[in-house]
Amino acid sequence: MTLTKYLAIATAALLVSCTANNITPITTISTGAIEGVYSEGVYAFKGIPYAKAKRFQPAEVADSWTDTLKCTEYGPWAKQAENDGRSVEGKGDFMVNVWTTGLNDGGKRPIMFWIHGGGFSFGSANADPTDGVHLAQKNVVVVSINHRLDVMGFLDLSAFGGKWENSVNVGMTDIIAALKWTQTNAETFGGDANNITIFGESGGGGKVGTLLCMPEAKGLFSKAIIQSGAKINITNSEISKQLGKNVVAELGLSAETLDQIQTISYDTLLKVSRKCQAEILGPRAPGSVKMWGFCPTADGKTLLQQPYTPGFANLANNVPIMIGTTFNELERKYYTDTTLTQAKADSILEKRYGDQKEEFVAAFKQAYPTRNLADMLGIDGNIRAFTLNTADAKSAVEGGAPVYVYLLTWVSDIDEGGSGCYHSLDIPLCFNNPYDERYQVKAGDEKARIVADRMSNLWVSFAKNGTPTSNGVPTWTPYTKENGATLIIDNQFEMKNNFDRELQNILFSKLK
Repeated sequence: MTLTKYLAIATAALLVSCTANNITPITTISTGAIEGVYSEGVYAFKGIPYAKAKRFQPAEVADSWTDTLKCTEYGPWAKQAENDGRSVEGKGDFMVNVWTTGLNDGGKRPIMFWIHGGGFSFGSANADPTDGVHLAQKNVVVVSINHRLDVMGFLDLSAFGGKWENSVNVGMTDIIAALKWTQTNAETFGGDANNITIFGESGGGGKVGTLLCMPEAKGLFSKAIIQSGAKINITNSEISKQLGKNVVAELGLSAETLDQIQTISYDTLLKVSRKCQAEILGPRAPGSVKMWGFCPTADGKTLLQQPYTPGFANLANNVPIMIGTTFNELERKYYTDTTLTQAKADSILEKRYGDQKEEFVAAFKQAYPTRNLADMLGIDGNIRAFTLNTADAKSAVEGGAPVYVYLLTWVSDIDEGGSGCYHSLDIPLCFNNPYDERYQVKAGDEKARIVADRMSNLWVSFAKNGTPTSNGVPTWTPYTKENGATLIIDNQFEMKNNFDRELQNILFSKLK
């Protein structure tokens, strides 16, 4: 052991000792010293800058600093229309948060790299359900990031060439920059730079799938978890380039004056981009199964193909995947509808499925013989169907890595709002943060604690060695199209095979 390495470990040990006496932990990363907090046996460093960039240019390594940077609270959100009072362009766009139980201790802990949801337009890693303390306690390093979104992350100016050539997917290449930062600084946080698992929900799951199709991301992670993220992005280079040209024209700029876009107000950019998007593409209805507009574009260079069409690029063949959904997802819920009758249900189903209504009802009852009318009306109608289509393709790759499919059906006993097993309920559970009033899960719900503990164990063990296991959970069989193996996550965890294949085939046929 070198003297430098010995001193680093000795210093880390001193910090652990001091922290137990309420002394703030300080460590040094590639760009300077940072100060964090220590609680429940976990070191947390929040709001660390990982990159910098000019508008619509690829991210560069963050500037170094000389003083100790205080990283004890979340930084601002990435610039966006929603939550705009908390967003700061250029600062919130490039923030990383880290939770770990060891500093410079040579621990080689698996790293779980969380990518937030919100489509490609909004959201943040600065959210209580994704606080990494309870996940890090399971001896992993948890990293979460912000990155450029919406028009700031996906305005395609490549038609203007030159320095704008690589503008098309900077919101995604930001994530790649954060992965590189994570590898560079892994040892500081007691992590293994060669064992990084990317995971995300909804739009975050979409970003995970997108990274599986990006050549520059290859080798930056070894496993991937996609939670409710299998949706089709139909944006192509023709659409994105035309959208970019229209935005530039609407701003009154040209190729010669395009540099002025660096100083135009964000509000003006947002207003103009929304106008141009509506003119070219029309509005995107909430819950739409397809995505377009300011989101990743398959340009054949930074992004080889859109994910989920039906699988991923060949460079993802050897990456083990966990992928799944919740029972209700984004569908309208009828659990508190006191007027729900068979006649009302029949009317709703006839409007949805037309002459396939009876076929749907029979397939639903076969898959879920104990479920009621409200369940039949509220079942997810698209994300699981796309998920199985993707799992079919990924698992069929000859010699490829395994695919593990799950379906979360758990509902809290005190779900007073009738929310069911909705879109994003998996987030607090996989982070082992089950008690959250916003998620209809109240403190003291023992069943929630057990489900969250087991579910987070599965996520952690997958991150450790690529095989999801936990006490109280049956052996999770890798998925194939033939076996349709799905782990049902509920108060009782259960493996089922092709139990809803006929139902999902009907649902998928309605999405084409």
